[in-house]
Amino acid sequence: MQVSIACTDHNLKRGNGDHSKQSATSPNVVNQARAKFRTVAIIARSFGSFTPRHISLKESTGKHTGMKYRNLGKSGLRVSCLGLEQLMTIAYESGVNLFDTAEVYAGVCHLLCFFFPSYRRSSFVITTKLYWGGKAETERGLSRKHIIEGLKGSLQRMQLEYVDVVFANRPDSNTPMEEIVRAMTYVINQGMAMYWGTSRWTAMEIMEAYSVARQFNLIPPVCEQAEYHLFQREKVEVQLPELYHKIGVGAMTWSPLACGIITGKYENGIPESSRASMKSYQWLKEKIISEDGRKQQAKLKELNHIAEKLGCTLPQLAVAWCLRNEGVSSVLLGTSNPEQLTENLGAIQVLPKMTSHVVSEIDHILGNRPYSKRDYRS
Repeated sequence: MQVSIACTDHNLKRGNGDHSKQSATSPNVVNQARAKFRTVAIIARSFGSFTPRHISLKESTGKHTGMKYRNLGKSGLRVSCLGLEQLMTIAYESGVNLFDTAEVYAGVCHLLCFFFPSYRRSSFVITTKLYWGGKAETERGLSRKHIIEGLKGSLQRMQLEYVDVVFANRPDSNTPMEEIVRAMTYVINQGMAMYWGTSRWTAMEIMEAYSVARQFNLIPPVCEQAEYHLFQREKVEVQLPELYHKIGVGAMTWSPLACGIITGKYENGIPESSRASMKSYQWLKEKIISEDGRKQQAKLKELNHIAEKLGCTLPQLAVAWCLRNEGVSSVLLGTSNPEQLTENLGAIQVLPKMTSHVVSEIDHILGNRPYSKRDYRS
């Protein structure tokens, strides 16, 4: 795997800080620095360097709630294996300590400020995502300006001093990688965030960010948010494990029920009150009624038999299936009412039933297990 490395005279003459002043540098020093950066590039391309020492990352269980807690990648941040975007009080009292937000959900973020004062800030983890902040050209993307101003705006809406993790909500081809990594390092150094991560980035882009951070003594990302469910497996099961082993980047996954497809409610068509019936979700409707969509519904009928044998619902089976992957730090739940939340949280009790035999049976029905060279976290 190759990574692009920025190495210019201007960069070589600059220090590692955000506000370093350019100084006179002898040709020998410049040449030595260039040679050093070339070495970094070669090592990074080999994808075998900068491997953190082996750390035993043990899963723990909440004494009163039964919730499982895991490390976020190879960072020291412990998060509940289930995270949430809404219904905070019920979730928190059930052991969930991870709450995911985004600047694009400004209205929801504003409501969160009524929840936070009721609990110790040190007892839960708040994440937010930056990219889509407003209509103006400078209110979106991952420029230094928007990362800093966007995060400040999110903190003001939530009435918080900091978030635990700030995510770059997609790659930005218009912004140099060094600028993104420097801006993320800056907001962390300023106490506005504890860690930073990526969302919907390719393995190549994540490795590039890591390499830039290593070159300039900046802070690398610790986690990637990726879509992961029964019908979407390649990235989380093949690409991200490699990054986890080499540079410690973990996986926080979203859409475990594939926008509601895996709930089984679309088995007999599109219900009027469903998300797929909404005008803004025409793409989802087309996906469901397509030939591939009909095949997925047929597979879900077979999977429902497995759920019945395990004494759980199809959504609980689907969430537990995501959790059985030890490369996943946390699964984000997008529930819209207390009943759905309670049902999804029940996946914790299903997790011990996900034996190798059950997983193999699921793989046989799905027929989409991606090829992987290694069994990660072995």
